[in-house]
Order: sequence, then C-alpha cells, then structure tokens
Amino acid sequence: MRTTVGIIGAGPAGLLLARLLHNAGIDSVVLESRDRAYVEQRQRAGILEQGTADVLRAAGAGQRMDREGLRHDGIELRFDRRRHRVDFPALTGGRSVMVYAQTEVCKDLIALQLAEGGPLLFEAEALAVEDAGTDAPRVRFRHEGREDVLECEYVVGCDGFWGVARKAIPAGLTQVFERTYPFGWLGILADVPPSHDELVYARHDRGFALLSMRSPSVSRLYLQVPDGTDAEAWSDEEIWDELERRFETADDWRLERGPITQKSVTPMRSYVHEPMRHGRLFLAGDAAHIVPPTGAKGLNLAVGDVVTFARALAHRNETGSPELLDAYSETCLRRIWQAERFSYDMTTLLHRTPGATGFEDRLQLARLDRIASSRAAETDLAEGYTGFPFG
Repeated sequence: MRTTVGIIGAGPAGLLLARLLHNAGIDSVVLESRDRAYVEQRQRAGILEQGTADVLRAAGAGQRMDREGLRHDGIELRFDRRRHRVDFPALTGGRSVMVYAQTEVCKDLIALQLAEGGPLLFEAEALAVEDAGTDAPRVRFRHEGREDVLECEYVVGCDGFWGVARKAIPAGLTQVFERTYPFGWLGILADVPPSHDELVYARHDRGFALLSMRSPSVSRLYLQVPDGTDAEAWSDEEIWDELERRFETADDWRLERGPITQKSVTPMRSYVHEPMRHGRLFLAGDAAHIVPPTGAKGLNLAVGDVVTFARALAHRNETGSPELLDAYSETCLRRIWQAERFSYDMTTLLHRTPGATGFEDRLQLARLDRIASSRAAETDLAEGYTGFPFG
C-alpha cells in the first residue's frame, strides 16, 4: 500500500488528522490495532476546549456535538466548605468548554472517514516504523492474518504511550521529562442526573473529588485515592459516602446518588518526550505527552498537535516551503509545556499529597482564596482551562 500520510492509531487525534487532511486534498491511511466497537466504547476524556470544538465544527464533525453536547460556561471550586464559580466567558472574552465524550467524538469522525475519507483499517496492528529518517518512511503492520507494508511520504504516530511510533526515534536523540504522582483517581459512571449543572472541583482534607457528567442523565465522578488502589475494594456505598464528605458545603446543596455502572482507577503522571519529530515521523497526542487529568488537557493537546501538522503539510504543498514542518516539534511543545504547567498547578492546588503538613494545607487554601478574590488569578485559571491557542 502507498499513501501520502500514514496515520497510526484511530483515536480522536488520528481520526481528526485524517479528516483535516481529507479536507485539504491530502490522502492518508489510518491503521488501528483494535476493532471499531472497542474504539467507539473506549472511555477517556470528556471536556473539549473552545479551540477543539471550533476545529471539529470547521472540519464538518461538529453537528452532533452541538446538538447533544453540553456547553459549560464555568466550573465551581469547593474548599473549606465554600463554593466559588469561575465564569469563563466573562474572564476570557466569551470562551467556554463543551462536555462531549471522546467516545462520541470518535463515533462522529469514524462515520465521516468511512463515508468520505481514505482507508481506515481496524484490527491492523502497526509492528514498526522503518526508515523514519529518510524521505520514504514505511509502516510495517499486520492485518487479516498477514503482514503488509504501508509506504508513505510522512508517518504520524497517534498510537499512544505504548505504541510503536516513538520507538522509531533513536534514544540518543531524545529527552524525557516525567513525574509520577503518589495518588490516582477512582472514577465512576452512575445512572443519575448530575447534582450540579457545571463541573465541581473540590479540595478537601481527605483528598480531591470531581463532579462531572457524560449527559443530562449520566454522572461521572472521581475520588483521589492512593496509588495502586483496586477499584473493586470500594463498595458503591463507600464511594457515595466519601464523595458526599468531600463535596460538603455550608449551604443546603446535596449529592444525588444512583446505580454505579462502571468503576476504575486512573494513575496520575506527567510526561513529555522531546523531540516530537524525527525525519518524516511525527508524534502526536499520548505518543509524545501525558498530563494528569485534573486540567482536562489530554485530548485537547492531541488536537493541537494534529492541527499543527495538517497546517504545516498544507503549507508545504501550497508553497514548497518545509518551514512549518521543520518547526512542528518546537511549535507543539510551546503549547504542551503550558498545558503541563496548568495541569500540574491544578493537580497540586486540589490534591492532598500523602504526608502533607499543615503548612502545605494552608498554602493550598491560600491559593484557592487568591483565585476566589483576585480577578487576575481567576482569569489565569479560566484562560488555561478554556485552552491555549493552537500554534
């Protein structure tokens, strides 16, 4: 097989890139190791920044999002039994976020790709990226029981942290920056309407909690738990009791309970791989960077990466200049490090580190009080949450 851009991975990054390239008249082939049902059911992110939502609309993939997604104009911070709402549009010149699950983004993009785009091969396992440093990179893959080769002009690895793309960059050319946190998130899906109409981020002496949602009838909630926690070690009643404690307020707000349909534990880490390009191999999304989920940045960073690549390749085709492609890694990393900073700040602001002292607890409360009392501090949070500009 031969194509202009070989895309490894049919998560939101790979699928959106294929759509952007299709709209620019550039052919691609997408290789995805899992089957379609798995990709469309894989629970991940649920918050789309303003820029991400705008890109989906411009790509022709925003109709169902606008019909079924939930626009949010703010979040609520809870600490010391206090409630403070951060008003995004008032602080950012009108920006907001959209609650629309990654599963739904993938369904929309898959439908478009199969109807209008180039080949999308499910159960096609990428085995290796070869000749990445040359003008003719290749992806060796296995599909329908036999090995094949995809010959490309460019390869974009959207295949996640455990994928093969990053392994094709020589170790001697790379730097890795990472931090592992001593806690994780116990997350649940529950068949109960959300107890608040916007996300609630709670800092409590017992640990962090987050109230989110997937739809008007399905709640998504999280508890900070020690690293290595087994989700099944928590009974449903224990989870609801702990959520109730951590969301406690001085007024009459109440947490609504319902049947828990899913529970899992997500580890917390920060990770950046530099550079994000080697020859004609480009990394995007989790293949190059991971953020703790506190800042809702993972999917949105991946979108920024593929938008940057698609613009750069279109520029190359239109002008003959490789300038934007050559600057891909540097351009993406500026935004990535701002998002890493924001996610780290949100994580350390709201989570209680094991063994934290009273001094550290008071600093957290002072930081939250500063946000609640200073428009400048509140604006910085709102700008970071609604998203940093692409490129």
